Amino acid sequence: MGILEIEGLTSGYAGLQILWGVDMTLEQGLLTSLVGSNGVGKTTLLRTVMAQIKPWDGSVRFRGEDITKLSPHAKAERGLILVPEGRQLFTDMSVRENLDLGATPERARAKAAENLERVFEIFPRLEERQKQRAGTLSGGEQQMVAVARGIMADPGLLMIDELSLGLSPVLTISLFRALRKLANEGYSILLVEQNVQMALKISDYAFVMTEGKVDLEGPAADIESNDEVRKAYLGI
Repeated sequence: MGILEIEGLTSGYAGLQILWGVDMTLEQGLLTSLVGSNGVGKTTLLRTVMAQIKPWDGSVRFRGEDITKLSPHAKAERGLILVPEGRQLFTDMSVRENLDLGATPERARAKAAENLERVFEIFPRLEERQKQRAGTLSGGEQQMVAVARGIMADPGLLMIDELSLGLSPVLTISLFRALRKLANEGYSILLVEQNVQMALKISDYAFVMTEGKVDLEGPAADIESNDEVRKAYLGI
């Protein structure tokens, strides 16, 4: 049994079907990438799993519990945490205030001090700038805050949508290294990422989406090294 089990998941927007029966099982303690071309349904899948979009059919199980019909809030309380595309920080609030908001789930409050220490260890720049307004940070620093806020929620599974979007190569590498460190510490992570090559290099396992469903899965190193897969599915 995986930490997250998705079976036959179907959804879309205003009658336009985007997902066509997605099946995925994520194993605990792995950094897993979900890759594919733009527009194949990766973000829609994350939003459907979190119930930000109502699923039309199929099921989502988290740690063995059917959570398909639970609210996003209820899912977060259970430890299913999404770092959304575009960061969505409270820009007029300080870095520390944004981080403290991450510990809102009841399950996370008891470990807030421990998780804050971990955040500052992984992102020392945030400790230096914890009193600074989040809106005055660079794009890369804001992405650090978004990921750190997810860690503050004490996630059982941390789902991250487009980690490197709009960031410089240097900051992108820094953030990818941080994710790998988290995975090495035992965090379960699902990464949706446009930088396919880098995502595969740091991941343990990968799923490839095409046209609203998963067409391929396997160890990330195998997918990254297979020339036919790279050309046919990933455009590399």
